[in-house]
Amino acid sequence: MEKVYDVIVVGGGHAGCEAAAAAANMGSKTLLITMDMTKFAQMSCNPAMGGVAKGQIVREIDAISGYSGLVSDYSAIQFRMLNRSKGPAMWSPRTQNDRALFTTKWRELLENTPNLSFWQDNVTGIIEKDGKAQGVKTSLGFELISRTVILTSGTFMNGLIHVGETKLGGGRMGEKASTGITEQLNAFGFESGRMKTGTPPRIDGRSLNYSKMEVQEGDHQPEKFSFSGPLYLRNQRDCHITYTNPTVHEIIHEAHDRSPLFNGQIDSVGPRYCPSVEDKVYRFADKERHQIFVEPEGWNTHEVYVNGFSTSLPLDVQEKAIKHIPGFEEAVFFRPGYAIEYDYFPPTQLKLSLETKLIDGLFFAGQINGTTGYEEAAAQGLMAGINASLKIKEEKALILSRKDAYIGVLIDDLITKGTEEPYRMFTSRAEYRITLRQDSADERLTPISHSIGLASSEKMKALNTKRKQITQTLNSIHKTSIAPQEINPHLTNLNQSLIDQKVKVQSILTRPNISLQDIIENSTELGSNLNGISKDALESAEILIKYEGYIRREAEMAEKMNHLDKIKIPTDFDYKSFQAISIESREKLYKSKPENLGQASRVPGVKPSDISVLIVALERNVSHETKKSASKLI
Repeated sequence: MEKVYDVIVVGGGHAGCEAAAAAANMGSKTLLITMDMTKFAQMSCNPAMGGVAKGQIVREIDAISGYSGLVSDYSAIQFRMLNRSKGPAMWSPRTQNDRALFTTKWRELLENTPNLSFWQDNVTGIIEKDGKAQGVKTSLGFELISRTVILTSGTFMNGLIHVGETKLGGGRMGEKASTGITEQLNAFGFESGRMKTGTPPRIDGRSLNYSKMEVQEGDHQPEKFSFSGPLYLRNQRDCHITYTNPTVHEIIHEAHDRSPLFNGQIDSVGPRYCPSVEDKVYRFADKERHQIFVEPEGWNTHEVYVNGFSTSLPLDVQEKAIKHIPGFEEAVFFRPGYAIEYDYFPPTQLKLSLETKLIDGLFFAGQINGTTGYEEAAAQGLMAGINASLKIKEEKALILSRKDAYIGVLIDDLITKGTEEPYRMFTSRAEYRITLRQDSADERLTPISHSIGLASSEKMKALNTKRKQITQTLNSIHKTSIAPQEINPHLTNLNQSLIDQKVKVQSILTRPNISLQDIIENSTELGSNLNGISKDALESAEILIKYEGYIRREAEMAEKMNHLDKIKIPTDFDYKSFQAISIESREKLYKSKPENLGQASRVPGVKPSDISVLIVALERNVSHETKKSASKLI
């Protein structure tokens, strides 16, 4: 075993796996250290990837050449494009996955990644000298040297599991916690805190009565996450939906004093948007029922994930309550639900590259930064791996802006605003969501990835082919006319006004409830012109035409905001000396140390007038046009 590396990644979860793959694929000699090599990117909670906003993140990871999309497609047992009834900014891909296949495929891809080595061990500390990370220490007594370290500890740092009154040390059920790193980082000057997450019981599907539940099928024409990988999914497994009821709620109410959430046993903050069932019963006491999603764990297992019933109640209460849910009357448990508390480090202590401000060469990614969700963790890991490798090459860090990607929104939110509860991505967090669509992730990000040596030439070739097809489609739509006898029968079926002469296809396509595919099926000329065009290219072209005005306005707004992001603030800038800035803003700016004016303007509590003062203070480094544009924004 070698002892010196470019990058050491600590932790084999979603963040750690993406970080290790990215760094290694960029040519850095990388070591991935994990406590259990059979559980790479383990789906500790629900066996699914994607969903609202999260699906966009997975597509962005794939566009940059991360592995999460490929693995999700390979292990998918169901695919659904959520929110198809809404605008394309809301369309979000989601897969139900085979938990075992997901981990197996991750290991296969990692073991076939050049420059990547592995070591199964527990990291007990960071080697630091003169303010720089220089490696790690392990429980087996090894000191492994590296130029950078990426810490992706998930829920393992001082993890504490709760099942009713029972408390167990652990990072996941049956797996020991990691100790020592928090204390060491605190000694270095880092601020830490505690967060909570949870998971529901796992049930033997053979004991369930599915006839009492609603069937939730996958899409009849399933798609995929990856822009380059194959479509594996041909057959699909159904999920099911059922509901809690007043009896279930009453059982939970009666056990109030035995709930770790309410008896003081747990005092950390859990995810607002994925609360436990006992939390939902108390917070939404007026609701008579809550939805339960019954999700299979894979192709060849009877294990079922009870999505919506996350809990830390005692096992006897869990059993009593769940057996009053329709279809669960004879439910047999595989394992109970539980809550877990763990250490995290407020992400305002990081640079936008995810490198820590206190220790050079040390990066944090994943739940250590206060996020929740596989997708958010994987995105951070990917960016940390990229930036660790770029640092070694003495190249500029890759910073995705809020207009570039949901990944940019995620990281900017964390570093600029921090988080006091587990952070989850939503489409509403993005100002430019019509341009950050899931279908455009490759157009936005693959060229950037290729420019830093990560995305392959084959990926760029495929993207260029797609771009040419989009252009061909747009040209055909603009040039082609359609006759009344071709389209009127379809318009009649939709109760839309008819045409009395030939019109351009574009004028029909901009109507509501009219799809490009509808027109292709009714126009021989257009169908002939677009023969051989991929489904992805057709969809992207249709969106560009239907939402042209919205996309243009977003692009204009993004360009204006981009001026502020270009105005850099020196790291040693003395905010305290500017009396014209409010005391509150001075304190917050001093603590957060924003890298540019755009980031400074997004720090909570900083006023537009404070940004005006900063613009004047930095005017020597600001062009006249930039100041003019920036002043319009404030």
